[in-house]
Amino acid sequence: MSTNPSRGPGLSIRLDATWLHGILRADQIRRDTLVSLVATWTEDEAREDVVLQLDALAEAVTSPREGELDALIEAVEDAAAMDDAEVRIDLATALRLRAELDESINALGRFNPAAVARPALLAKLPQQDRRAS
Repeated sequence: MSTNPSRGPGLSIRLDATWLHGILRADQIRRDTLVSLVATWTEDEAREDVVLQLDALAEAVTSPREGELDALIEAVEDAAAMDDAEVRIDLATALRLRAELDESINALGRFNPAAVARPALLAKLPQQDRRAS
C-alpha cells in the first residue's frame, strides 16, 4: 500500500513513487464488480456459467495470447451480468479530482512544460472534439 494524500483516497489520482505515471484509484468499481459477481452466484445456472468462464480465464492467465484475456474477461462479465465499470461523481468530487489531476500533470510534465499547457493541447484536438472540451 502506498500513501495517498487525497481527501478521498477511494476515488483519487496520485503519482507513482517514480513520478513517471499517474495512478487512478476507483475502489467503487472493484466493489461493484464483486457485488455483481456474488449476486449472480446465488442463481445455480448462472453460477455454473460464471465458474466455467472464470476457469477459462484462470487457464489463460498462465499463458495469455494476444486479445485472449480481454475476450475472456468480457465472457465473465457477460456471465455475471455486470454493468459497465462506471462511478458517478458530484461537482465537489469532480473539482477535487481535477485538482489532483492538474497536480499530477504538472509533475509528469516537468521535463516538457510546453506539453502541459492546456491551450497547446486544445490546439492539437480536431475541430469537432473541441466542442466536447
